[in-house]
Amino acid sequence: MHVTLESRWSCGQCHFAGGKSDHLRATLDRVAAAHPRTSSEGQVPVVRDLLVHLDRSAGRLGTQVRTGLRDAVRSGRLPAGFRMPSTRALAQSLGVSRGMVVDAYEQLVAEGYLTSRHGSGTQVTSACAAPQPADSPATSPVVPITHDLKPGVPDLSTFPRGPWLAATRHVLSTAPHTAFGYPGPSGAPELRSALTDYLGRVRAAQVRPEHIVVVNGVAQGLSLVSQALRRMGRGVLAVEDPSSNRQRGIFDTHGLELAYAPTDSEGIDVAALARTGARAVLVTPAHQYPTGVVLSPSRRAELIAWARASDALIVEDDYDAEFRYDRDPVGCLQGLAPDRVVHLGSTSKALAPGMRLGWAALPAAMIERIHDLKTHADLGSPVLAQLTLVRMLETGGYDRHLRAMRAHYRARRDAVVEAIAEHLPAARVRGIAAGLHLCVELPPGTDESATVIRARALGLRIEPLTPMRVLTPGPPSVIIGYATLSPDRLRAAVRLLARSVLP
Repeated sequence: MHVTLESRWSCGQCHFAGGKSDHLRATLDRVAAAHPRTSSEGQVPVVRDLLVHLDRSAGRLGTQVRTGLRDAVRSGRLPAGFRMPSTRALAQSLGVSRGMVVDAYEQLVAEGYLTSRHGSGTQVTSACAAPQPADSPATSPVVPITHDLKPGVPDLSTFPRGPWLAATRHVLSTAPHTAFGYPGPSGAPELRSALTDYLGRVRAAQVRPEHIVVVNGVAQGLSLVSQALRRMGRGVLAVEDPSSNRQRGIFDTHGLELAYAPTDSEGIDVAALARTGARAVLVTPAHQYPTGVVLSPSRRAELIAWARASDALIVEDDYDAEFRYDRDPVGCLQGLAPDRVVHLGSTSKALAPGMRLGWAALPAAMIERIHDLKTHADLGSPVLAQLTLVRMLETGGYDRHLRAMRAHYRARRDAVVEAIAEHLPAARVRGIAAGLHLCVELPPGTDESATVIRARALGLRIEPLTPMRVLTPGPPSVIIGYATLSPDRLRAAVRLLARSVLP
């Protein structure tokens, strides 16, 4: 028999060691009759779960209670300092007499497994708790990360709480009750219409509302597209090399075989792509991840021509195209070939990844398929966030936030670039014209892996480029995300990086 107890609060009004059972029971009775107790702060205590195994057919239930609790302490299921439930609550949950539980507590206090002090309740003794393994990470000193340069994370402290709250309040006060029913799988019509205007104005997209499906971030968009490609008989997906290794798990989950096409200073090598035989490709043309290269106009034309000649699809991950600093705006690929490009975007970099709010602009041939897959995935994305984003787009709040963030991130990018020029003059910096990260090609002869390890020992997190390569090795490089730290802390991080770079 497995019994789970949810206990309220151990009364802890009696010291078990040396006390009489009847005195203990009388004390516990008085405490149990009192009002429910709270913590010193006046808050309701945390409810705890306790699993005890009883076999009623075997008899000797009192022994089973003692043995079960003793084993739970020895195994670590009851950790040091765990506050035990009251004897009354445990007895009631187990369906045994209270005397059995009192006897078990007394015995375990005498053996040193439990301790009971007036006003502190009954707790597991530290000395009898299960020891940590000798090689446990908990016993190994770990240097905390003080300078986190992980790419792909925006400055979460700048989320526009005020405008977003105002927009949410407007939606809650004006939206009809029917707006909060089950959402349409493809998204709220208002948001699909607003995104049509926004993408056309900012990204030069050619899209109609019925071609947009609202998704829970680009990750879900890639998942839905992967499933659709498999059902369309396009089981091989080409990706750029190097590329994000975090996305490969999505493709593997849905049974896609990956082919790799190298990238250079102009973007993906379309001739090499054609040789893979793939009829679908994932690209990051506005700011290639991780190198930061922008797909050149000639390569864009070649890529579109390849898609038409091969009856292929292009999946465009437009993950941080809103942020540009030293270049003119670059339109999306979808605007050049709406019948051949799946355009994926989200608010993850512009607002926050926790919003889980994105979109897929689809060729007409894929709309019904993606709509059905989204239906079966979750019946649609949350409506309130969609309507709030509509309000932000309609009032200009979203555009104002993006303008402010471009200046914000540009100052941080400048700080990193200047610090690298000062402290690592032999390094080469790429991908600085846009986005939230840059690629640092380390001085020739640098051990990339050792540099990352030494940096971590100094409290600095950086991403190595080598794990993102598949086809051929390249120069030692690291990826730096600069969105989350202030300019001063970024300069300090670069100094730590310089200390980590050794041949």
